[in-house]
Amino acid sequence: MAERKGILHSITCCVRMVIERDRKSDNMELYESEIIELKEIYTTDLKKEIVSFANTNGGTIYIGVQDNGTIVGVDHADFVIQQIANSIRDSIRPDISMFTSIELLKDENKSYIKVTVDSGTKKPYYLSDKGLKPTGVYVRSGTTSAPASEDAIRMMIKMTDGDSFETNRSLIQELTFNSLSKEMERRKLEFTGVQMKNLGILSPDGIFTNMGLLVSDQCRHSIKFAVFQGTDKLVFKDRKEFTGSLFEQLAEVYKTIDFYNGTMASFHDLLRTDERDYPEDAVREALLNAIVHRDYSFSGSTFINLYSDRLEFISLGGLVPGLSLEAAMLGASQSRNEKLANLFYRMKLIEAYGTGISKIISCYKGKSEQPVFESVEGAFQVILPNVHARNLSMEDAKYLPILQLFEYKKEITRSDVETVLGSGTTHAINIVKEMLDKSLIEKVGNGRLTRYVRK
Repeated sequence: MAERKGILHSITCCVRMVIERDRKSDNMELYESEIIELKEIYTTDLKKEIVSFANTNGGTIYIGVQDNGTIVGVDHADFVIQQIANSIRDSIRPDISMFTSIELLKDENKSYIKVTVDSGTKKPYYLSDKGLKPTGVYVRSGTTSAPASEDAIRMMIKMTDGDSFETNRSLIQELTFNSLSKEMERRKLEFTGVQMKNLGILSPDGIFTNMGLLVSDQCRHSIKFAVFQGTDKLVFKDRKEFTGSLFEQLAEVYKTIDFYNGTMASFHDLLRTDERDYPEDAVREALLNAIVHRDYSFSGSTFINLYSDRLEFISLGGLVPGLSLEAAMLGASQSRNEKLANLFYRMKLIEAYGTGISKIISCYKGKSEQPVFESVEGAFQVILPNVHARNLSMEDAKYLPILQLFEYKKEITRSDVETVLGSGTTHAINIVKEMLDKSLIEKVGNGRLTRYVRK
């Protein structure tokens, strides 16, 4: 008896109460139900039952009792109690110890164990070695403990943590931050555990948040970039999808847009001036806006579409409720993702709230075509016009990819036209003929030496 009391005394605070009780005085019958689980012997799977009760309406687990309610007892009950206590403390997150109690009961000369689990206040509870995913989160369904669906896990997180996507616990806890670490190092900024909590990447109790997921290498959101021939979506020329940390996506997408952002040269006397199809500052602001202000509670991708006459940025979520497009055009701003915006500000990628749209507009000052901003329920779109497509009619805009070849070459061939259009010989010949008829280009030479120059 003294030895057993010594063992019980060594059990940590996750055992809230340990007592001996004579079952006869309870005069009760045991049977499995939604709130009662019977276990003949102790196994490590017991922690799943504890998690399921904590995530649902609570319940009681009896160990040493068969499914039919017959008490068979537990050998070495004190040691089993210690194993249960250790499992509760070490294998379940967040800490569930305040919502559990372990009791040693007696039925004649048989000892059995009662584990009472209350419904927790920090749902979802999960197995620490599995994480916040169906293999680690369980709920009670009838007389069984079943894996929770991802939707159910999200709902529990939302009910516990509130509506802020950034501060909610991430479903993925195995996160790395290689890209972010490099960016922080480049800017000579500290990136320690304390900084991660200050930035909202880690919650106060050390759990990764959705903010952490967004800037991690495992970020689930992506940006899809597509290049179309002409002014509609009939013909794809190229498509890419960018994944990884939002900072990695930002760098790679900007680099790709820059590759397709043509340059047109003009001459004033002997002075050459180069002008991009899309002002670089406007591209930068539109891209940052699409990344920083989109609604990440939507799982879809951000879309960037490049046509011959325009560049579109489509981000999910629309404007923050209560903020009109007219107000945003005036410079009013309410950040949907405050922690993400603060990190981008800290890294000097954005300057201040509410300046992005005005910067884009100023980039097109004096131009015949102006950027367009559209907000509908669930989406926000920025359209940047190609400043060099203004002299072409809508019908002739399909020739712009060919005309842009002259930025790099004085003369082009039919093969060049095939390559840039991604088409066959017959289509290329027809396009060249149309451009000759419209006096957009001029033929030089004959036969295999045929070349075309811009008029």
